[in-house]
Amino acid sequence: MNQQKMYCGGISDVKSPTPELQQIADSMKSKIEEHTNKTFVVFVVKAFKTQLVSGTNYFIKIHIGGDDYLHAKVFEDLPCRGAQRQLSDVKANKAQHDELTYF
Repeated sequence: MNQQKMYCGGISDVKSPTPELQQIADSMKSKIEEHTNKTFVVFVVKAFKTQLVSGTNYFIKIHIGGDDYLHAKVFEDLPCRGAQRQLSDVKANKAQHDELTYF
């Protein structure tokens, strides 16, 4: 069995979307719309990466319709501190082939 090692501060390999990740993205949708000054009818997570810090950074590739994508960075605090989420940044004007990278 091939297990990926994860180090605090390192970014994971790309992962396939999960229902939990779609829920995280959906919980940030209104903040992402506010950040981009757009409203999204299509809002589907296609891939993500994680970074373990004092909590978790999620780097999320989201399909927003047609050939358009965006990358969102969402921070989720540790459970002992309430596991609250905040939108850290958004990179708009992305395409399906654009790699998720640290931002």
